[in-house]
Amino acid sequence: MAGIVKLAWVFLKIGLIFFGGGYVLIPLLHRIMVDQFHWLTLKEFLDGLALSQLTPGPLAMLATFTGYKAGGLAGALVATVFIFLPCTVLMLAISNRYEKFRNIDLIKNTLDGILPAIVGLVAAAAYSLGKTSLFTARDFVLLVAGFLILQFTRVSPMFVILGAGAVGLVFHF
Repeated sequence: MAGIVKLAWVFLKIGLIFFGGGYVLIPLLHRIMVDQFHWLTLKEFLDGLALSQLTPGPLAMLATFTGYKAGGLAGALVATVFIFLPCTVLMLAISNRYEKFRNIDLIKNTLDGILPAIVGLVAAAAYSLGKTSLFTARDFVLLVAGFLILQFTRVSPMFVILGAGAVGLVFHF
């Protein structure tokens, strides 16, 4: 029971800062899930991260995966509920007041200040993932190919991920 309560508390705290999209949390999630609590190995974390990209709410699915690894079915349920709880409560509280809030300069200016920091956090997450998963020429080719495809075409990220998986399965250079 103590393990489930710990899962609930950790994922509630993560849910409270789940701001700007999940990608900004990758370094934090890595630190908590792999380094601090050892709920996942580095390989499991990277695999979970890759697989979660095929689902809606990718990093929330990583929470479900981690909860399952740490506490079975109950852990998966607790991690999923508690990572979504803060944002759900917040959205219910402010959604009917959005029209009023969006025209307040203080709110607009605050959000405008947060956006560049979010870009920095995403860049830090990309760097963190890159240094733990880019080792071979194939890895760098897939990195560049994925970037170019997503940047300059309308191909779904799901197809890029599936294609990279197929390349990884076939080519070991």
